[in-house]
Amino acid sequence: MNVSQRLFKHLFTTRGSARRAFPPETLKDIENVITEGENQHRAEVRLIVEPSLSLADVLAKRHPRQRAIALFAEYGVWDTEENCGVLVYVNLADRKVEIVPDRDVANRITPEEWNAICRTMTDNFSKGKFRESTVAAIKQLNALLVKHYPDTVSQKNQLPNHPIVL
Repeated sequence: MNVSQRLFKHLFTTRGSARRAFPPETLKDIENVITEGENQHRAEVRLIVEPSLSLADVLAKRHPRQRAIALFAEYGVWDTEENCGVLVYVNLADRKVEIVPDRDVANRITPEEWNAICRTMTDNFSKGKFRESTVAAIKQLNALLVKHYPDTVSQKNQLPNHPIVL
């Protein structure tokens, strides 16, 4: 896709687009799946949905990965006791999902496993199945986190579980 096509997509993918893809009931379902998972594992999961990048970012040819890394820091996903935070970032205009794991998680879960989670989401985005695919992907993520971070002792919730729509 050339810069002008990408710019067009980012200009016309608005906050309203994000609300239609992720209405309040969908966000609540996703929050519930995150909470259920965190009751079974010690890791922390955050989901951030962003309709589009800024025009400056698009013109500078920045990719959603760069934005996801910035949000990982901005929202303190790195700031967990066991370095086990995971950010799932959705950029609607680019139809991209980026997962940014903290250091410890990155050492335990393979790139292939991360890619499988991303594919679960993106394969159905084109069909408008945002709720179903996101819930399924978070469940996949939770299963991996249970394997590597089983809840051996009840731990306090270190990050909010509600999804963020920017």
